[in-house]
Amino acid sequence: MNRRTDLLTGAEMGGVHERADAARNRRKILAAAEELFAERRAVTMEEIARAAGVGRGTLYRRYPDPAAIALALLDQHERDLQQRLLSGEPPLGPGAPPRDRLVAFYGAMTELLDRHAHLALGAETGRSRFATGAYGFWRAHVRALLSEAGVPDPDTLADQLLAPLAPEVYDHQRRRLGLSNDRIVAALTRIADGLLPAPPSPVSSGEPGS
Repeated sequence: MNRRTDLLTGAEMGGVHERADAARNRRKILAAAEELFAERRAVTMEEIARAAGVGRGTLYRRYPDPAAIALALLDQHERDLQQRLLSGEPPLGPGAPPRDRLVAFYGAMTELLDRHAHLALGAETGRSRFATGAYGFWRAHVRALLSEAGVPDPDTLADQLLAPLAPEVYDHQRRRLGLSNDRIVAALTRIADGLLPAPPSPVSSGEPGS
């Protein structure tokens, strides 16, 4: 679900082994681009090529635009989180109530954005976040939690619950308003609690007065 044909590198590229010089250029491009994206959101292909010390033709043969490069950088971080959602320990992974899993997902996503917001912002330049494979994965995950909890209209609510995680929203709150990540997660937890109340605590089976 999260595979992106424009992001395949190395041995994944059409099943062809990546040449040593091509691999070296790829690493130089990604390293230079990550530094530039960390400094500012608007980065040009010319700036990336110059910082990486490669020709424009070399750059364009692998990546069509800066957003594709940002996606390549962000991709592994997103894949790691996706794997934890599928098979990690609860509450992020399977085995916890939907409310707890949604809260854990919010926490993990805000942590990812806190570390890599510059890449997420760059990845969305000139394209819709809804068209990315990662967004489809997050949406399917949230929708499944809502359906498991029996919440009406999960198709509509899934996008609404993901809206606060848009990179520009998180960046505005975190960088411009100066809100802490803990404060943002607490607000998102209140949203989750409004739809998916925490299950009641188990009643003790002990004898009265014991």
